[in-house]
Amino acid sequence: MASMHIDSLASASFISGAVTLAKIVGTFGAAYLAVKVGVKYAFLFASLLIVVGIVTPYATHYELLLASRFLMGLGGAFMIVYFNPIVMQWFTPAERPLINGLNAVAFNVGTAIVLWGMSSINDITGGWKSSLVLFSLASLVLAILWMLVKFDAPAEVKHAAGSEPTEYGYMDGLKDKFNWLYAFTYSGLLSFYICLFTFYPQAGISQSKWVIGFGIIGTIAGMLYSRKNPMRLPIIRLSGLIIFITVLGLSFSSQPWLQILCAMVLGFFIFFPITALVSIPHELPQMTGQKITVVFSLFWSISYLVSTIVLWVFGKLVDMNDGSYTSSFLMITLLTGTVFVGSYFLPETGKSKES
Repeated sequence: MASMHIDSLASASFISGAVTLAKIVGTFGAAYLAVKVGVKYAFLFASLLIVVGIVTPYATHYELLLASRFLMGLGGAFMIVYFNPIVMQWFTPAERPLINGLNAVAFNVGTAIVLWGMSSINDITGGWKSSLVLFSLASLVLAILWMLVKFDAPAEVKHAAGSEPTEYGYMDGLKDKFNWLYAFTYSGLLSFYICLFTFYPQAGISQSKWVIGFGIIGTIAGMLYSRKNPMRLPIIRLSGLIIFITVLGLSFSSQPWLQILCAMVLGFFIFFPITALVSIPHELPQMTGQKITVVFSLFWSISYLVSTIVLWVFGKLVDMNDGSYTSSFLMITLLTGTVFVGSYFLPETGKSKES
């Protein structure tokens, strides 16, 4: 904002909004690309797009900044969808909750490194621009390493998978009520999560680093819980209720100690149910690699579409209220209730395991 001389929070929202917009476009088109070139090369393409983030720190004008953010976000959008068919191809049903949890915690680890150690990293590299270049180069190295992966599923997974049923395309996915309810459940939480790191520090609430730190602990706990307990909905429902209460405390409390406590509990329970939530589509009847690609393609594109609109509205409400965050905080707190409400409309895929 400072380097581009941006004063309006609504305008600033597009810096993050460029990434969320890319995720709408990217996640919606991810299945099409995977069908055309295969999951391995589609994932490689996603990895290379993330490297385009190297342009961001040296963008000379606002439009180039948004373009670089968009392309980097597009890579992240593709990648987050392709995790799921890769997990289905490589791992048995018993292993998938653990792997899904690891995929979920990976993002948190990266964010935690930035939130807790960015100042130290900048001291080593010489500044934030050099740090972002370093991150992009690290992404390039990982993309090259991905090229060396021999992409053949283990024999036991191929045997367990059996034959692939009929095709499941975008139109099938859009007609499937499950996909809309699934995206609704997560969209409010995702909107809050993006606002937490975009606008909450601007409002003087800097406890977001505690959310990430305890989010890692919550994800690990969720992985262990989901491996031992097959029931998915009870933990999603309980977490949704706790999320709503702690967001309320974080947003409206004037006591720093209470905000920190809420941030810790919030971080844990944002990510504690993620393994269970992500596992539900994997456990639906007649799920295939192609179908799950479409399911998560729609899940992320719908969720990010909602988040992009919410992000702009959040900033616009602050501008309209002369810098007051009260209305924006109230809106985002109510939206986090989608986790709790949505849990009553999702199928319980753990019942068959329990019986």
